[in-house]
Amino acid sequence: MPSTVTGDQPSPSRTRQGLLHRLIDRFGHIVHELGKFGVVGAIAFVADFALFNYAITGLGMERLAAKTFSTVVAATVAFVGNRFWTWRHRERSGMAREYSLYFFFNAVGLGIGLACLAVSHYGLGAIWPTVFKSLLADNISANLVGTAFGTLFRFWAYRRFVFVGPAAQDAPDVITKRD
Repeated sequence: MPSTVTGDQPSPSRTRQGLLHRLIDRFGHIVHELGKFGVVGAIAFVADFALFNYAITGLGMERLAAKTFSTVVAATVAFVGNRFWTWRHRERSGMAREYSLYFFFNAVGLGIGLACLAVSHYGLGAIWPTVFKSLLADNISANLVGTAFGTLFRFWAYRRFVFVGPAAQDAPDVITKRD
């Protein structure tokens, strides 16, 4: 027998709509933070990309040194954007603490990016030098692959350890279990 919708049971579309609202209530603030983090990250990425290429072509720096230089400058830009825009609503735990942790986690993220660049340029480049020792390959490994993995790590670390938690008035409502 097919089931029918009665006045006592919610329609399937109403149930889905309720689920969507609960998901938005529960995770909307994370999506909002992720969007702001992405905008700040895009600005820092442009600075990182431009400085990396300028350091190699204009200053004649070695690849890993150029990436370290560009990442330090971009991380400073990102710190200002994230502290004063992305997570401005979170309680502050002291600028020195936040700054120290932020740059510690950036150093780990830099290590991720350098590892991607080193594997590509020095590891794979030893096998296929014409493919993996080009500026294009260095940009792909450092600025696309390395940045992607580093960004995932940084978002998690900043949210978890640096910008410690929402201020009481900004904390999302917790969905309570109903009997």
